[in-house]
Amino acid sequence: MALTRNKETMSNRVFVLNPDKSPRMPCIPKRARKMLEAGKAAVWRRYPFTIILKSEAGRQSQPLTLKLDPGSKTTGMALVLEGKTGRQVVWGAELHHRGHAVRDNLTKRRQLRSARRSRKLRHRPARFLNRTRPEGWLPPSLMHRVLTVISWAKRLDRFTMLDSFSMELVSFDTQKMMNPDIQRQDYQKGTLFGTECRAYLMHKWEGKCAYCGRKAEEVEHLVPRSRGGSNRISNLVMSCRKCNNLKDNQTLEEFLKRKPAQLRRIQAQQQASLADTAAVNATNYRLLDELKRFGYPVETGSGAQTSFNRQQQEYDKAHWIDAACVGNSGEQVRVPHLRPLQIKCMGRGNRQMCRTDKYGFPNKHRTRQKVFFGFQTGDICRAIVTTGKKIGAYVGRISVRATGSFALFLGAGKVDGINKRFFQTLQRQDGYSYSF
Repeated sequence: MALTRNKETMSNRVFVLNPDKSPRMPCIPKRARKMLEAGKAAVWRRYPFTIILKSEAGRQSQPLTLKLDPGSKTTGMALVLEGKTGRQVVWGAELHHRGHAVRDNLTKRRQLRSARRSRKLRHRPARFLNRTRPEGWLPPSLMHRVLTVISWAKRLDRFTMLDSFSMELVSFDTQKMMNPDIQRQDYQKGTLFGTECRAYLMHKWEGKCAYCGRKAEEVEHLVPRSRGGSNRISNLVMSCRKCNNLKDNQTLEEFLKRKPAQLRRIQAQQQASLADTAAVNATNYRLLDELKRFGYPVETGSGAQTSFNRQQQEYDKAHWIDAACVGNSGEQVRVPHLRPLQIKCMGRGNRQMCRTDKYGFPNKHRTRQKVFFGFQTGDICRAIVTTGKKIGAYVGRISVRATGSFALFLGAGKVDGINKRFFQTLQRQDGYSYSF
């Protein structure tokens, strides 16, 4: 990840628990290391790194806010501490959802059940006529996003002394704040004029020029206004100034007639699905309602305000940095150069007892046993291999087998065929994989 304007290099704060598992304020890694070396504390969890004290300590607290930037595929999280020197991010993470995997699994199950009814087997009637959905029902692929964020909010509430939440949701009338007398057409040109549209296009084109791939600077019309083009979002792309000047008032086909591959790429991006946008719109208010149940104050802010705060402070684009810049509290926040914890939803296995071939017939059967030799798929383990071709030390997420020869998934790949005797459990599986 690129550096922010603040060149200070820091690590995520370490979470601290009292002997009765009540939370204390997070401490810097150096202090946690000294307490571990002195025997005053022990490691409670590896991810997120948490220590537990061996003797009771005082509970001095400072305002600590969990800030969220909900997304369809990735949700940014940042813990912001408000001290005497101002607001500062002390912990950052990016939560990668598996909503698309949930949707694909449900589609596959539906297809298999439909095929079963059409074959000459024991009749299994459809049951959709006697099913009712409760009020506020969301599809499982969307509800998954809400539940995983709430699950991590509860976890952080147990490990830290949270007292408020902040999430990206609604728009504030910032023009009214700056100019109480603003009326009617004066709203058309203000500080955030065009920010929502520009922010969407920057996200869609990843901040790059659609024509050459360099850093985007301007919003450009595919079909020029002088030739009947409109301001519809499908007719807009991000462009650098050089390409914008070269294209002039040509259409997209005229400008890229000698570059058919690039033309097809832009046309395909024009027709990109808005499923991710719809997923965020459908889950935002449900997530807000769930956060309010904690009983803490919940601040909200619009996407335009988040983008404006980040650009004003000259921070780079990242999900956890966007989370830190959410709302009015994101106007002045110090974001050091952290290595955010990458949290990926992996699930906890499934209940399918037999696998099927491409025609839907069972061809493989699974054992009912999940734990082999004291290990379970998904455990975070350390393997110190002293013999064979794979000599070395490894840390990662394991996949177990009944034979005792396990696979270890690392950040950059996997190592297969490691015997069980070389493994040591660091953290039991909890449905997530972790990396930096």
